Amino acid sequence: MCQYFSRTTGLDRPVPKHVLSRRGAISFSSSSSLFGAPDPRQLSQRRGAISYDSSDQTALYIRMLGACVIFKQLFPRDVRVRSQVGFEPEGRGSYPYLCIDFRTLHSCSESSLIPGPGFISAGPVSGRRLRRLLSFQRYLHSSRLLWGTTHLNPLHILDEDYIGQAKCMLERVGSWNFDIFLFDRLTNGNSLVTMTFHLLNQYGLLELFQLDMVKLWRFLVMVQEDYHSLNPYHNAVHAADVTQAMYCYLREPKLAKSLTSCDILLGLLAAATHDLDHPGVNQPFLIKTNHYLAKLYRNSSVLENHHWRSAVGLLRETGLFSHLPAEEGLKMERQLGSLILATDISRQNEYLGKFRTHLNQDDLCLSNASHRHFILQMALKCADICNPCRPWELSKQWSEKVTQEFFHQGDIEKKHKLEVSPLCDSQRNSMGNIQIGFMTYVVEPLFAEWGRFSDTRLSQTMLGHLGLNKASWGGLVQQERPSSPDELEPSRPASVTMPTPAITEESEPESASAVEPIAVTTATATGATNSKEIPQGRKES
Repeated sequence: MCQYFSRTTGLDRPVPKHVLSRRGAISFSSSSSLFGAPDPRQLSQRRGAISYDSSDQTALYIRMLGACVIFKQLFPRDVRVRSQVGFEPEGRGSYPYLCIDFRTLHSCSESSLIPGPGFISAGPVSGRRLRRLLSFQRYLHSSRLLWGTTHLNPLHILDEDYIGQAKCMLERVGSWNFDIFLFDRLTNGNSLVTMTFHLLNQYGLLELFQLDMVKLWRFLVMVQEDYHSLNPYHNAVHAADVTQAMYCYLREPKLAKSLTSCDILLGLLAAATHDLDHPGVNQPFLIKTNHYLAKLYRNSSVLENHHWRSAVGLLRETGLFSHLPAEEGLKMERQLGSLILATDISRQNEYLGKFRTHLNQDDLCLSNASHRHFILQMALKCADICNPCRPWELSKQWSEKVTQEFFHQGDIEKKHKLEVSPLCDSQRNSMGNIQIGFMTYVVEPLFAEWGRFSDTRLSQTMLGHLGLNKASWGGLVQQERPSSPDELEPSRPASVTMPTPAITEESEPESASAVEPIAVTTATATGATNSKEIPQGRKES
């Protein structure tokens, strides 16, 4: 059996041995203890599952991600809805598990459906139509016929979930003052799903690329849940914030009149998945702890490669692009990887130098596909670190969160007697100095060049906020009494000056060749510490 079950666990995540010993298991769980577990009480704790055990090979336990589907109206004699007595409530929308007999489905694919009371027989049903009966779109349509309710446009089904205030906020989603923290509260922690789906729908990309709404919604739900909610900074709210910023850049005049629909689709998906499954620590930490991801990607853009491969794994698992020609799907996966890999902060000077050269020579031609792709890379880089360019009330919150995550990593390194990474020592660095150094050496140079490329009101607004925020942090630093001479100067991010190889014009993911022989890197985490406090990504032993 293949050592990696890439379709459900991502392309760089190993499968537990106890799963390989079973007759069959398909699981979406992020916990190895629940991987393929047949117990409904355990399954209720998971975000989704399709599994069958050797003792019950004819049953599927399914939690629908899009709606509460009651199959009794379609299969009244053979479908048994599992009782939910004793189930623990689930945070972000809990849907019942259904036990479906394989024999019923097989027989229905060859004969007519078994009609229930008030249900009109549909006659012979093909396998494809039968699968569509298992989607909440088809169920809602049929239930309206049964209950006599009016028909709604399917694209408006999910709008019913929007709280009124959140829907009003989406009307101003292009505002640079958009409060993502408030939006996340109004959507009950579903800001990334709601934001990304709304933007894709607003651009008409669902119809244009013939994206199945159920698959897209399921993909976004799985993306959101693969972000670690315990991370103070690198979580789904950060991804939603980057997606909103990316949308603002896509609306800039130069981009709006030049980008294709494919560019927009890739730009939004890259923004939503650019930090997927981030462990809350940086690349140097993974390298010095001999993390299996560092070995897998040969210490090069470790986190960014993992984010990309995780996104590709979810795309293939949900089949979002399965209706496209195979070559077109692979091309989109590569371009998605190229965008995500551009967010590697250690390659900041490399991308910035190339951007500055293009602007000095005035040779950027957005009718050229490779030039458009490069501008998308720069836009995503800006969106990823745009927090200092937001209004002070928002920028300060992000600064507190990222500093908390830095200091948490430093505390772990101290506990395990490792060298403390730059900016991660709470006794030698202050939040104000970290932010001033980050703005001075990373943010200002990038956004100054972006302002040269796109000299618009938005660019001037961002640079204005950046200057005001830097001055505010400077004032706070002066009010504080420094505890050591190191705090007298801004902290310069060390990762920005790391030497890196040159990028190509096409900006292909450079570590793709290191990813192909995945199966031979299964047991590479032996050098990592066993402490539970040291994140190990999504590796399961």
